[in-house]
Amino acid sequence: MSDATATQLTDALHEAAHPLTGTAQDYDPLMDLIGNARFVLIGEASHGTHEFYEQRAEITKRLIQEKGFTAIAVEADWPDAYRVNRYVRGINDIPTPAEALVGFEDFPAWMWRNTDVVNFIGWLRQNNDALPQNGNKVGFYGLDLYSMYTSISEVIAYLDKVDPEAAQQARRRYSCLEHFEKDTKAYGYAAAFGMSESCEKEVINQLIELQRRITEYAGRDGQVAEDEFFYAQQNARLVKNAEEYYRSMFQGQVLSWNIRDRHMAETLDHLATHLDKQGNRSKIVVWAHNSHLGYVRATDMGIAGELNVGQLVRDKYGDDTVLVGFTTYTGTVTPASLWGGVPELKQVRPALSNSYEALFHEVGLPQFLLNLRQENQAVTGLEKPRLERAIGVIYQPETERQSHYFYARLPDQFDAVIHIDDSRGVQPLDRTSHLDTTDLPETFPFAV
Repeated sequence: MSDATATQLTDALHEAAHPLTGTAQDYDPLMDLIGNARFVLIGEASHGTHEFYEQRAEITKRLIQEKGFTAIAVEADWPDAYRVNRYVRGINDIPTPAEALVGFEDFPAWMWRNTDVVNFIGWLRQNNDALPQNGNKVGFYGLDLYSMYTSISEVIAYLDKVDPEAAQQARRRYSCLEHFEKDTKAYGYAAAFGMSESCEKEVINQLIELQRRITEYAGRDGQVAEDEFFYAQQNARLVKNAEEYYRSMFQGQVLSWNIRDRHMAETLDHLATHLDKQGNRSKIVVWAHNSHLGYVRATDMGIAGELNVGQLVRDKYGDDTVLVGFTTYTGTVTPASLWGGVPELKQVRPALSNSYEALFHEVGLPQFLLNLRQENQAVTGLEKPRLERAIGVIYQPETERQSHYFYARLPDQFDAVIHIDDSRGVQPLDRTSHLDTTDLPETFPFAV
C-alpha cells in the first residue's frame, strides 16, 4: 500500500470511527447495530486486559436494561459459573461476589477471579434483587468443558438427592475414569493409544439415562427442580464431550479445538432452549476470546479447518447474531509464562506494522468503535487480509509473530470492533509478587 493510499485509509477510518469518551452515550451506535438480535457475542483480544472486561460489562448492562437480555454465557467451566449463577439470582447463601467466584480455583483462575468480574457480578446481583418478585432474573453460565471430574461429582451429588439407586449406577459408570486420579491428559493419552479402554460408552450411557428421566426428575418441584435437573444434565453432557476432547488431544489440534467449540455452541443452544421454556424468548450475551467468537472462516484458522462458536452461532441464527471484537495496540496485560504458571503483569509490545492494530493506532484516537457493517471507504479498505493479534492466558512476546498473530479479514470476522490503543492488565483477586508493577518482565504459545 502506497503512503498516499495508507493516509487515505487512515483518514477514512478516523471519519468512520465513533470515539469512546466515557459518556453514557458511548455505545449508542452499537445498540442501534444490535437492534433486536438474540445473541450478542463479545470477544476480547487477550484473557488479561482490564478494558476488555470493563467495557464488555458496560455493554452487557445496557443490553440487560434496554434490550431485555436474560443471560450471560462465558468461556468458563459450567459448574464454576453455575455457583455464580446461583449467587446472582439469589438462590444460595453466599454473602459476597468474591466468594461466589471461589469455584474458579484451577489455572487460569485470574481470568474470572479479577476485580472487573467481581464488580460486574455485584452489579448483576443488585440488578436482579431490584426486580419485581416474579421478574426474570438474569443468569450467569459457563460454556467450557475443562471440568470433567468436577462435573462427574456434580452429577452424582444431584442423583444422590433425587435417586440414590441411579447415583450408584452413575458411580459405576464413571469409575472407568477414576483410575487416572483426575489426570485428564493421562486418560486421553492412554485411551488414544490403546493403553486403556475408552470410557466413551459409559459416559454416553449416563447422559442417555439422565435424559430418559427428565419428566420424573424435573417435574417435581416447579422451576427450581427444573433448573437443577438442567444443571445436572449439562454436567453429564460436559463429561461426555470432555471425554471425547481429551481422547482427541493426541490426534491433532484442529480436532480437539473443534470438539471444544462445538461443545460451547451446543451448550449455548441448550441454554437458550431451557430459558425459552420459562417464558419470553431468551436473549444471551456471550463472553469469550476473539478467536472463539469471530467468524472463523474469515481467518487463517478457518482455512486450516477449524470451526468456532462465532461461525456455528452465525450459521444457525443468521441476523439474530451480532459479533463484536476488541483490539489493542500496546500497554500491559496479565497472562502467565507457561501453562499452569502464575499470572504476571507484562508489557504488550507495540503491534506489528502490517496489522489491524497498528493501522488503528494511526487513526489517533485513544478508544473507538467501528461499525463494520457499514458501506464506506473505511470498511472497504479493511477487507484485504491483515495480521491480527491474539493473546490468551499465555503471552510469549519473544516469538510474538509466530505465537500470537494470524491473518484475518476483519469486516467478515466481526460486525463491529472496539479498539483500545493503550490498555492495561486486569487485577487478579489473588495477588502475587509477580504482579509487582515496578518491574514489567517481557515473557510465553497463546492459549485461548
